[in-house]
Amino acid sequence: MWSKSVAVSTLRNTYGITGTVYYGYRAWGPNWPYVSTWKKGLSNGFVSDVDPNGNRFNPNKLLLDPYAREISHDPNTPSCLDGTIYASGATHRNKDSGACAPKGIVLATDTTSIGSKPTRALRDDVVYEVHVRGLTMNGTSIPIAQRGTYAGAAQKAAYLASLGVTAVEFLPVQETQNDTNEVDPTSTSGDNYWGYMTLNFFAPDRRYSSDKTPGGPTREWKAMVKAFHDAGIKVFIDVVYNHTGEGSAWGGTDGLTVYNIQSFRGLDNPTYYSLTSNYQYPWDNTGVGGNYNTRNTVAQNLIVDSLAYWRDSLGVDGFRFDLASVLGNTCQHGCFNFDKMDASNALNRIVNELPPRAESGGSGIDLIAEPWAIGGNSYQVGGFPSGWAEWNGKFRDALRKKQNQLGVETVLTAELASRFAGSSDLYQDDGRKPWHSVNFMVAHDGFTLRDLYAYNSKQNTQPWPYGPSDGGEDSNHSWDQGGIGADQRKAARTGLAFMMLSAGVPMITGGDEVLRTQFGNNNAYNLDSAANWLDWSWDSYETNHQIFSQRMIAFRKAHPALRPSNFYSALDTNGNVMEQLRWFKPDGGVADMAYFTNPSNHAIAWRIDGSEFGDSASAIYLAYNGWSGNVNFSLPWPGTGKNWYRVTDTATWNAGANAVALPGSETFIGGEWTSYGMEGRSLLVLIAK
Repeated sequence: MWSKSVAVSTLRNTYGITGTVYYGYRAWGPNWPYVSTWKKGLSNGFVSDVDPNGNRFNPNKLLLDPYAREISHDPNTPSCLDGTIYASGATHRNKDSGACAPKGIVLATDTTSIGSKPTRALRDDVVYEVHVRGLTMNGTSIPIAQRGTYAGAAQKAAYLASLGVTAVEFLPVQETQNDTNEVDPTSTSGDNYWGYMTLNFFAPDRRYSSDKTPGGPTREWKAMVKAFHDAGIKVFIDVVYNHTGEGSAWGGTDGLTVYNIQSFRGLDNPTYYSLTSNYQYPWDNTGVGGNYNTRNTVAQNLIVDSLAYWRDSLGVDGFRFDLASVLGNTCQHGCFNFDKMDASNALNRIVNELPPRAESGGSGIDLIAEPWAIGGNSYQVGGFPSGWAEWNGKFRDALRKKQNQLGVETVLTAELASRFAGSSDLYQDDGRKPWHSVNFMVAHDGFTLRDLYAYNSKQNTQPWPYGPSDGGEDSNHSWDQGGIGADQRKAARTGLAFMMLSAGVPMITGGDEVLRTQFGNNNAYNLDSAANWLDWSWDSYETNHQIFSQRMIAFRKAHPALRPSNFYSALDTNGNVMEQLRWFKPDGGVADMAYFTNPSNHAIAWRIDGSEFGDSASAIYLAYNGWSGNVNFSLPWPGTGKNWYRVTDTATWNAGANAVALPGSETFIGGEWTSYGMEGRSLLVLIAK
């Protein structure tokens, strides 16, 4: 890295620059060495678009500083729609991009407060994944000028706190190409709503700021962070260090020379990107452009510096890493190999230089990986190194299959038990804990919770504003419950309860608390429309589900037995294993391995000893009937002088506003051996009192 200090008087008196300073770079190198006769738009000095070492220098392309703290605008705007000005190749290499290219902005130090960071342990968090713009674009209580902005999001902090959310996880907020989304609001062509094509890893996206003056996005972002911190809510951001918004080869017959040159590629292509063994093409494990070269020390520096900036200067409490397996790559060019034991990969460097939050809470950051990419050994659920939590895709898949594909997919009761109890099979072997499992049923890239139980297949070809969207997973493990609305709502209650009652960290997606729908679109990355924005006007069913969600979150937070630091077993002072959790068959007998591994068994119950956790409930009993018909459960011993009381049953008959009982109003059920009949595909929660 290089830096240059320039006196304000020199800028003013020598160059006539007053006010904000905007800047960019022009770079020469081996494939295009500098010659004094070069002028903008000329090819003087040109040797090749790419040389044998992978260099792609082109001085006709004004380059954005990777370390810029804010940028002036997107590469393409309503007044600069010609993307070919950034391209290389014979047809485009001499096009000068200077007039339209985004510039870095020189910022003075900002003193806006971020408030006091929450120090809560990750195991005690409830994560709410949401898009900054989508959170408030439909919010009629938000001033029009602030809808879809950081300032608008700040005004939802109180709502999320009342819901029980403890961490808001924003989809990418680092600068991406999205200014052109509104060129034609009825078209999805070229639109990038989610934002997973990062242009700069430091700059808060201007589009999400109501104040777009230089420094405005930074100030407004920090003010929003303070609002969440003041409400006791952590702020996580989704970061994309596996690829960048420069993309890969343009379409057509030339797959070698025609590439965008906007920033990283024009400064040092083989340092910032993983390339094929001949250095001529990107190596791609993302499907949306070449891999960022996470194994290179200089490229790693940018990742670590960026994370530190968002942590220290912008107040972020944790990060979710998109396609994080790419950060475990141990090979720069010509191959891909994930190896969590490699001390020099980006994953381990991040943990070493940006320490994760301790088990008991305190300072540090929360690190969450999306533990897969495309191809090679990139599917690594359960395979990340110490310090990393993960989106548990196996939790999602197993529970979806059990709910929606009875008789089609086999999910052994043994696997269900493991998922409910924190997935020890995935995390215990390398010293990680239940809270390293982020449990989710749906996320931004797929069906919403409502749609998971309302559609048999994706509906991505429908017209605007609900489509069209290309791509999207074909195997969703979804089912419309026979088209019966009451059963769809029951399934949604059960799916949400799965997360709130399982060991690990639950994550819901924005709007799932009120049964938000995308009308079956499972890849709405390009829909910057009302179909993708949260709806704040709810019918009675949606209101009831919101109350259900709120009370289930409150129940989880009230019972530390559901949020264990370690897996459900422990030793007493004499070295004896204590019974923190016991599994039961429906007949009341203790479940053994023969029961767990019999594919004909679809019902399981478990009793957690609350006294081991200092829980207000001496025991919690949970039962899941995964069968299609009713099953009677014989209840276990609730404790001396105690009886079982019902907190909730997700059955269709229990669908109103009081589906989850408030503390003190639980329904009496009975003592040991009491028989309780459960509907098919429903979940029961009892406490001992």
